[in-house]
Amino acid sequence: MTYRGLPNWPPVWTWRGGGAGDKRARGEVGILRDAFLSRIEPKSRLFLIIEHENEEYMGCLLFSDTSFCGQIYELLKDSCGWHITDIGSTNVAHQV
Repeated sequence: MTYRGLPNWPPVWTWRGGGAGDKRARGEVGILRDAFLSRIEPKSRLFLIIEHENEEYMGCLLFSDTSFCGQIYELLKDSCGWHITDIGSTNVAHQV
């Protein structure tokens, strides 16, 4: 998957712990805990929450096609509890 010619998977993970910590997670790590669509139109952003090494991280996937974004949202919503590596190896076809 790409957005404006750049890969959007895996997302950049941002630590949700707050404070002065400098926790980092990179790549296809952790377990998907939640996925939700942006509330702002056009709904072409999808936010993911993962758990990695007992910490929570948030990532964002950007899409040019809101319909495809919705399809990926449904797929990810059904994948909560899966390892990100397993989700990343899922074959997804974009149907126009």
